[in-house]
Amino acid sequence: MAPPPTSLVFTVRRCKPELVAPAKPTPHEFKQLSDIDDQEGFRFQIPVIQFYKYDPSMQGRDPVKVIREALAQTLVFYYPFAGRLREGPGRKLVVECTGEGMLFIEADADVTLEQFGNALQPPFPCLEELLFDVPGSGGILNCPLLLIQVTRLKCGGFILALRLNHTMSDGYGLVQFMMAVGDFARGARSPSILPVWQRYLLNARDPPCVTCEHRAYDEVVDAKGSINIPPENMAHRSFFFGPTEVSTLRRFVPHRLSQCSMFELLTACLWRCRTIAIQPDRNEEVRILCLVNARPKFNRLLPIGYYGNAFAISAVVTTTQKLCENSLGYALELVKKAKNEVTQEHMQSVADLMVIRGRPSFTMVRSYVVSDVTRAGFREVDFGWGKAAYGGPAKGGLPFFPGLSFYIPSKNGLGEDGIIVPICLPTPAMERFVKELDGLLRDKTIVSSL
Repeated sequence: MAPPPTSLVFTVRRCKPELVAPAKPTPHEFKQLSDIDDQEGFRFQIPVIQFYKYDPSMQGRDPVKVIREALAQTLVFYYPFAGRLREGPGRKLVVECTGEGMLFIEADADVTLEQFGNALQPPFPCLEELLFDVPGSGGILNCPLLLIQVTRLKCGGFILALRLNHTMSDGYGLVQFMMAVGDFARGARSPSILPVWQRYLLNARDPPCVTCEHRAYDEVVDAKGSINIPPENMAHRSFFFGPTEVSTLRRFVPHRLSQCSMFELLTACLWRCRTIAIQPDRNEEVRILCLVNARPKFNRLLPIGYYGNAFAISAVVTTTQKLCENSLGYALELVKKAKNEVTQEHMQSVADLMVIRGRPSFTMVRSYVVSDVTRAGFREVDFGWGKAAYGGPAKGGLPFFPGLSFYIPSKNGLGEDGIIVPICLPTPAMERFVKELDGLLRDKTIVSSL
């Protein structure tokens, strides 16, 4: 497992935030988001962070200047990102392509990349300084859709942190945009992949018709206030799963499920450990929500270059007692069922449900949501200084929904490849979670802690 976070403290000096507009005039028009994009559960800001090492070959080049200019060039192609969201009838979201631009912050920090440690992982110290929340900029409507802060480090490296309005893109779409910025930063005259809007491809049918079960969108009352926990009472930690850890966990897998994927195995283990840690009542329902990239399900109907949200939230439901008192194989079968439910028809049914039910949010009560970004490509983004030493979500959990984890490709302190999983739990529950997971990784028999 990853060690607890350190207490590194440093000072960040920021310049006044500025708007970066497209380098050339762009169309003033209105573009509708898809019925997948504008669901309530995506109406939030997602933080991402990229760490880059000093590169002697880039001596004399300023990452702030290079990236600022590349952003202006990229926005000529991705000009909706320079606009603002408006809400129309039926809560339908529309981008007004105003050309106002995205927010950009230039900064310097009195710290080196080495001081962050050998294993870069959330939670990152002083994140609020590396990704400054410009007052009045964090709304979903009528606000900048992207905020990027580039912070130079004392060692010559730099950190790029950004905040994305999630209704505009998912992780794959965001990486496509960032790759385009990298193309221009390295001297290209156009993006290697041209952007495609075509959000109508993921709109509801006319008339809409829900044809699949969508337990992710059940209406559940949070009678115990399990979501609105003060931030100061929450603990954030990351856990590393490399070849050794995964091999140990596989020993608990029944033979009939021995071909399960790493995603399925980790999700089953973490869901079970987390449920034991938060101690719901034995007969209460608990959910696993898997965010599944639906692009491969569309048989090329979604064109290369599409950068909207194209993932489904699939859920399975059980009770605390069944999840925690059965073997790991029980949880594993449920996770596989959730993953396999995602089809093209499932996505179409979600879009229809959004229109029929007024764009509801997925349920957050006693839910654990996992998003696998190992193939999204965050670490591959290159602005001229090489690939990122760390690239991906800046933290696990969100203020209104702590039960969100990402699977992020990373290396441990020994240089081994693996997956980092940030976890956010109330402090007492985190202690129980660590004990439960440690028991698994020490190859002890799974025994319920309820």
